[in-house]
Amino acid sequence: MKKIIYRKYDKTKIGSLPRVSFEGRIVTVITEKEAEKAVDYLLSQPILGIDTETRPSFKKGHVNEVALLQVSTHDVCFLFRLNLIGMSAAVIRLLEDTTVPKIGLSLRDDLMMLGRRAEFSRGRFIDLQNHVEEIGVEDMSLQKLYANFFGQKISKRDRLSNWEAEILKDKQKVYAATDAWACIMLYEELMRLEQTGDYELKEDDHVQEHTVTEG
Repeated sequence: MKKIIYRKYDKTKIGSLPRVSFEGRIVTVITEKEAEKAVDYLLSQPILGIDTETRPSFKKGHVNEVALLQVSTHDVCFLFRLNLIGMSAAVIRLLEDTTVPKIGLSLRDDLMMLGRRAEFSRGRFIDLQNHVEEIGVEDMSLQKLYANFFGQKISKRDRLSNWEAEILKDKQKVYAATDAWACIMLYEELMRLEQTGDYELKEDDHVQEHTVTEG
């Protein structure tokens, strides 16, 4: 039986889905020495998921600098606290690497924010948004995509928390790690579906009903 994928996923269905979160090891990086070790390990892996977090600004026209860079493998995620260590040599080495694919979502924004902290040559990055378009999916948010492809909910409750806090809360760490790890899960599933054709693309049920009503 082919996997059902919706062109547009009905957001109202997400709340009832089982919640998913990263269950691997989370390592917080707050020194240059720790960053060097973390990057050495990450660049020995076959694939990485990547994301960033920025402290929300409630002042019109003001945007804070990116505070956190989270980079995950299948089972361990490193949280680089850029507000403490800045764009260290190790972090730039990671971002400029051209060998290990780094999977993210809406990477243009993340890379632009990182570039405001320090200049670097962009390495090997793959944006999920380009791949979901290839199979006809129109949604672009991580939460909708994960619900669509896996039938599970990624909580966004901690998105607007203080990412520059002296000590990050455990729930913040899990949130950040989940977003990076989920990019790997989605990419690998997309590659599987593209290679096997083992899916059927449908309009969302909500969209179908709305269309019928209008007709």
